[in-house]
Amino acid sequence: MPAGPFSFLPLRNPLDPTLADRLTALTRPGWARTVAVRRAIAAGLVGVAAVSAVTGGASDDRTRTVVAARDLRPGQTLTVDDVTVVERDASQLPSGALTDPAEALGHTLAGPVPAGEVLVGVRMLGPRLAAATTGDSAARVVPVRLADPGVGDLLREGDLVDVLTVAEASAPSAPEVRVLATGATVVLAQGTDETNNRGEKVVLLALPPEPATAVAAASLVSALTVTLH
Repeated sequence: MPAGPFSFLPLRNPLDPTLADRLTALTRPGWARTVAVRRAIAAGLVGVAAVSAVTGGASDDRTRTVVAARDLRPGQTLTVDDVTVVERDASQLPSGALTDPAEALGHTLAGPVPAGEVLVGVRMLGPRLAAATTGDSAARVVPVRLADPGVGDLLREGDLVDVLTVAEASAPSAPEVRVLATGATVVLAQGTDETNNRGEKVVLLALPPEPATAVAAASLVSALTVTLH
């Protein structure tokens, strides 16, 4: 069909530039070429950053650490079947992470530990747990016999309680309440024996030295109770 006055030129393929297109590109102003170069460099840097994010975060500094071999409950005494040793990135380990199973065996857990979690000293009963719980390096862990087992069933690790007892009074109808300690932290409320042979519940509390001594002495001769904060 002959070309009329309104015929159009065929579309040019941008992937097949003509000689004129190439000459035009070479004669573009310098700022245009600079922008193109900068964009190419920026795209390259983005690619490098993406690769670094995937491969550069890994650390070659790995160390052996002790983890729970299965889900562990509060009050559980650790045995060889409860722990295992794995390699972990040293930079990701929590402070106080155990590296030798012997550091855990025979110790009692103060709280639940899921399988695979790194074991640390403050998760087990002992001086480090008392210090970490109270902020007092001289703190002690004291077993307390509760006269009402139902009160012990309500307690959870981390609860703050006051320890009370009843002093002997001349009239049974008017008992005298004594406060032995305030602000004690419950470090173990589950996993102990349900009751002792007198029907009393035993919980473990972290206290500073002086009130810890008073509570321990009173617990030898009378049952105690607690009030929750």
